Amino acid sequence: MYQFKDRKEIKEFIAAEVLTSAEVIDVLDISRARLSQMIKDGKIIPIKKTKRDSLFLKVEIEEKKVEMSELRKKYRPYE
Repeated sequence: MYQFKDRKEIKEFIAAEVLTSAEVIDVLDISRARLSQMIKDGKIIPIKKTKRDSLFLKVEIEEKKVEMSELRKKYRPYE
């Protein structure tokens, strides 16, 4: 569990460690529709979801990026 001393630390943490849907799309190099499908399938779980956007922990998205890269090498060796 994370613990913060003040609001400044919370804001710094969020800025550094939380990604929006648009940022996740860029990091994973996927479409918005693919992101929606991954959320629906439980492959990516947002830490907060609103009507317009979702928020994700950066560390989880980086782990998913490595996983997807390995799968692409395995199933798309021609790329």
